Amino acid sequence: MPKLKTRKSIAKRVKRTGTGKYMISKPGRRHLMTGKSGKRKRHMRQDGLLPSSQSQRLKKALPYG
Repeated sequence: MPKLKTRKSIAKRVKRTGTGKYMISKPGRRHLMTGKSGKRKRHMRQDGLLPSSQSQRLKKALPYG
C-alpha cells in the first residue's frame, strides 16, 4: 500500500494532544486588536479544542499525526 500524503495546510494549524484530541489556535488574533475588549483578547489567548465531529475528518487529512 502506498504512503498517504499529509495535508500540510492543516498540519500547520492543528496540534494533536496526547489523548488524541486536536488543539487549534482561536481565530481573530492577527490584527485590529485595539478594537477588541480585554476579555475577548484574553479568551483568544488560550488554545481551543476542535469538536469531535471535525476530528474525524482530520484523521484522514493527517494520517501519521
